Amino acid sequence: KPEDMELRAPIVTVMGHVDHGKTSLLDAIRESRVTATEAGGITQHIGASTIQTPTGKVVFLDTPGHEAFTALRARGSKVTDLVVLVVAADDGVMPQTVEAINHAKAAGVPIIVAINKIDKPGANPERVRQALTEYELIPEEWGGSTIFKEVSAKRGDGVADLLELIQLQSEVLELKANPDKPARGFILEAYKDTRRGTVASILVQEGTLHINDILVSGCCYGKVKSMVDDNGKTIREAEPSTPVEITGLSDVPDAGEPFFVAESEKIAKEFTTQIKERKRNAELSSRKFDPWAQFKENKTLNVIIKADVQGSLEALTKSLGALSTEDVELNIVHAAVGGATENDVQLAIASNAIIVGFNTRPDARAADIAKREGVVMESF
Repeated sequence: KPEDMELRAPIVTVMGHVDHGKTSLLDAIRESRVTATEAGGITQHIGASTIQTPTGKVVFLDTPGHEAFTALRARGSKVTDLVVLVVAADDGVMPQTVEAINHAKAAGVPIIVAINKIDKPGANPERVRQALTEYELIPEEWGGSTIFKEVSAKRGDGVADLLELIQLQSEVLELKANPDKPARGFILEAYKDTRRGTVASILVQEGTLHINDILVSGCCYGKVKSMVDDNGKTIREAEPSTPVEITGLSDVPDAGEPFFVAESEKIAKEFTTQIKERKRNAELSSRKFDPWAQFKENKTLNVIIKADVQGSLEALTKSLGALSTEDVELNIVHAAVGGATENDVQLAIASNAIIVGFNTRPDARAADIAKREGVVMESF
């Protein structure tokens, strides 16, 4: 009912071309120095921060800014109310800028343009405005409907104004949710921890999530054992537009997968069993049976992919899968979260595959067998 709905904080995704200053802008917003600690200045996993502004809260998601992470950026758009498109005033519009615009438009999300690096000697904000008109992003001052704001993440110029514009835009959107319903939302990221089991960063979009709620996402379910907010504080409930890290799920859910709270474990089990069955049937119907595979040895490269978290795994699988050419076919034999294990090495031997790891290390036994058997293992 309309009377049950309450205003909620806007969920904002910062997008743009690599090195145009997305993380620096988020840094300036959070007034923290995250950038320097991130490998190569590239954010590797979707994170979320709640920012308190003079007129209310804003939740920022940051999506990876590397070309291999298109799938993650697409997922980032799916959970968001507003996109802040960061464009460097000196570089102008680049391929990933266009890609970000297309993602935002496909998701039907309004865009606010932040022209960054206005302190740089070669800065030309007017050129950026002109270039973006080609993509139907026309500044308000030119008679269009897109909000543009010039900022310097480095100096902090224009950041407070940008936050104010985000708040104004969210008021226009009238974002509301019912906090009294069972929680629904999205998985932002998830991984397996040896001590804590499955750890999932999630975003509650509707309803309120409580400790001991039975959360269901794709093929996974479990009772919420613990909840920590983005400041590292232990909490017992999470209202709409709240990012939290939870434990208690049976397995690692997919990044971007929706979640809901089930009334009972019985319902949760029935739902996940159905999903598993559907997945199995889909895999069986799409599986290629190729008895001549051994004769194509020189044309097919079999690959086993291991990544630290589900989001990276999906993005890598998608980008590597797209690398096949007429001369070489890339065949992904297996893709999973975690370091390479003895089973992975045995599979590599059986299928004549190489093992590619991203942000992971093989366990000692796997490394020994790989060395002994001459299995190629690459880590990135």
